[in-house]
Amino acid sequence: MKNQAFSLSRRKFIQAATTAVIGAPFILESCATKGTLNHACIGVGGMMGLSDLKNFLSHPNVKIVAICDVDKNMLEKASELVPDARKYTDWREMFEKEDGKFDSVNVTVPDHNHFIIAWNAIQKGKHVYCQKPMCHDVAEVRKLTEASVEKGVITQLGTQHASSANDRRAVKLIKDGAVGKIKHVYLCSNRPGAVENYRLAGPRPEIGESVPDFLNWDLWIGTAPMREYAQKIYHPWLWRGWLDFGTGWSGDIGCHLFDAVWKGLDLKAPKTVIAEVQKSWQESFERRADNWPQANHITWMFPGNDRTESDELPVEWFDGEFFPPQEIMDLFPGDPYPPESAMLVGTKGALLIAHGNDLVLLPQSKFSGYKLPNFKERNHYHHFVDACLGGEITESHFAQSGPMTEAILLGTIAVRIPETLLQWDAENMKIPNYPEAEKLLGRVYRDGWKTAGF
Repeated sequence: MKNQAFSLSRRKFIQAATTAVIGAPFILESCATKGTLNHACIGVGGMMGLSDLKNFLSHPNVKIVAICDVDKNMLEKASELVPDARKYTDWREMFEKEDGKFDSVNVTVPDHNHFIIAWNAIQKGKHVYCQKPMCHDVAEVRKLTEASVEKGVITQLGTQHASSANDRRAVKLIKDGAVGKIKHVYLCSNRPGAVENYRLAGPRPEIGESVPDFLNWDLWIGTAPMREYAQKIYHPWLWRGWLDFGTGWSGDIGCHLFDAVWKGLDLKAPKTVIAEVQKSWQESFERRADNWPQANHITWMFPGNDRTESDELPVEWFDGEFFPPQEIMDLFPGDPYPPESAMLVGTKGALLIAHGNDLVLLPQSKFSGYKLPNFKERNHYHHFVDACLGGEITESHFAQSGPMTEAILLGTIAVRIPETLLQWDAENMKIPNYPEAEKLLGRVYRDGWKTAGF
């Protein structure tokens, strides 16, 4: 795959992110005038589909006009909540027949089909809420970010906790320098049993099974290489562990844990990335060809700025059998160490952001009288709807979350080439010291699904 097909200069990318907010009010006029957002849901079952539908449905100014899912059983279950919504199995048919009848869409499908659906929606001028990660590949993220800015649509990445009082408070503490200049960041997702689905994901069965009547398997596969259907190992739960369909554990939860750190520190593209993975995966050709490892340790080196101690900032990710260093976990006085969290070590102390829970300034004795900033809880979905209706810019719009997602997905490339330091030229989308790795920046879609240069 040639880089020219998806290249966007770093300068243009930065300009796009800067102008995204400025251009938003202009394109909101039609929705704001009528006061109701006509919304369509793509993916209404699986991991998050029904939950996303319910969240949009709970907004008083949203009307769900259409729903779509490749699984008819899930579609019928969702239809019970919105009986007046028109039902579709193929999102392309929905776009054709419903064009002009809906203003926004949520994309809640496996990672490998995020780009093609979201990009086509944006080309039609639809506002897009997309589950994380934004896309399966770095190249897709860059192109989707560019498209969202050029079309001036409202966007929101599905990092629900980014709208929480906890994460917004964390961003403010980092920006205020509560723990001084940041020296090192440690992210971890060691939730007990969290990666069990990845252990169940392989190996791929030698012989496929008959596709059940309720499932359109060709549409589920979409842009990915065709694979024979097999019960219980892809749809609806286990797809994240397959290279074809998911982005591994860091591509999933990493978007949550990176968010407050990224915004608080105003991070830009990393300079380098390197990964350590579980030895059993690294030594197995079959697993490396099909599945993500069940344990990763990824280290990015970001350029420093006025919020960091030096001109470089290391950010480390740990999951599975890899844990943060014991001396870092010992900074937290409780037991156990929060299994999903971000620890920022600064020149004046440390800040622990427990995912979906609370903040702790460390050492606690030093910060016992520190007054935490006050933020009210906010629904991430409602915030997107309000923005579409003329409200303030979303918390996780693509111009902001796109560069973060690029960095996270660069980590997944490093995972596939373990123990190799990869240099990253963000402006030219090049890995100058390992050009062979550039083929992992994007995919060539299978016949019948090619779009936007992929």
